[in-house]
This record gives sequence, structure tokens and C-alpha cells, in this order.
Amino acid sequence: MSALDCPAGTVLFRAGQDCPGFLRLDEGSIRVTLTAANGREVVLYRVGPGDVCLQTFACLTEGRSYSAEGVAETRVRGHLMSHAEFRTALAQNEAFRTEVMQAVARRFADFEHLVEDVALTGFDTRLARVLLRLAKGDTVSATHEALAAETASGRAFVSRRLAEFARQGLVELARGRVTLCDRSGLERIAAEER
Repeated sequence: MSALDCPAGTVLFRAGQDCPGFLRLDEGSIRVTLTAANGREVVLYRVGPGDVCLQTFACLTEGRSYSAEGVAETRVRGHLMSHAEFRTALAQNEAFRTEVMQAVARRFADFEHLVEDVALTGFDTRLARVLLRLAKGDTVSATHEALAAETASGRAFVSRRLAEFARQGLVELARGRVTLCDRSGLERIAAEER
């Protein structure tokens, strides 16, 4: 195993790249995104300590390349297991195998939730949930493009809906920032099922 210590903003993997090994994250967060040919981006999931990156897991178990991009959102520290170390641990270490399989199962549940959100949940509900999840205090530091990636939608649509939220007094907009003015109102919208 080799130690890994990367600052925020480091691209850890890109589509088409071979997988260097299995990362056991001790600290930090990795944002995994998929970008379409037209440039639209969607956030698939985030990887934190104890999580498994499904992209990496698929690469290691199927021998394929990455199809998405992983970027350190914060400083990332952990250990990188080589392909051989990963396969040996998976085959011989029952505790490791159980930990990995449980993490994969949790990640699939996250994917089910993502599909449910995109296919079955109204956009305002998704947008309110994202704003509440990304808020540090009452501030979300994100561009409309970044919010589009988080909500699996287009930037123009996000801008229109944020303008409507602002008109309703739920948020205040500034360049690269959204201030939550009515958290309970956003929570009501986020709780809607449609």
C-alpha cells in the first residue's frame, strides 16, 4: 500500500484512464461526475471515508477503464492498494470483503435514490434538497453550472428556478453564491414527494 495525500481540486481519475488501485480513504471527499458529449455534467456520488467508489470497484473487478471523473473536493488522505493487494485482500480477508461489499451495497442504494430523484421527483424539490445539502451555514458557494450538475439538469433551467426561489424570498442570489433566506420554506419544498 502506498500513502496518498492530495490537496482539494486534484483530479484523481479521468474517463478513459486505467485504475491505479483501490483507495481506502481516511480523510476528505471525492466528487465523482459523468460528462456527456455535449458537455453536460452530472454528479454521480461522493466518496468519503468508509465509502467505495463504484468506478474504481468496476475497474478493478472487470479490468476496464474509468468512465467518469473523480476530483478531490477537500484535502484527501488515504492509502492506495495495488490491484494485487486488493484482489488478495478481497479473496482472503473476510472482514475486508464484508466491508467492501457493504459499501458497494450502500453505493447502489445511493444510485437508486439518484434515479428516483431524477425520474420521479419534481425539479424544485431536487433543487431545494441540493441547496440544503450543500449549504455551509446559510451559504451555498456554487455556480448555476455546478448546481445543474448536482441536480442532473441544465444551467438555464437552474437559473430560472433560482430566480423564482429568489422572487419568493427563499434565497438571495449573488455571483457564485446562493444565500438561504428561508430555510424552513426550502425544507418544506424538499419534503415534497412530487
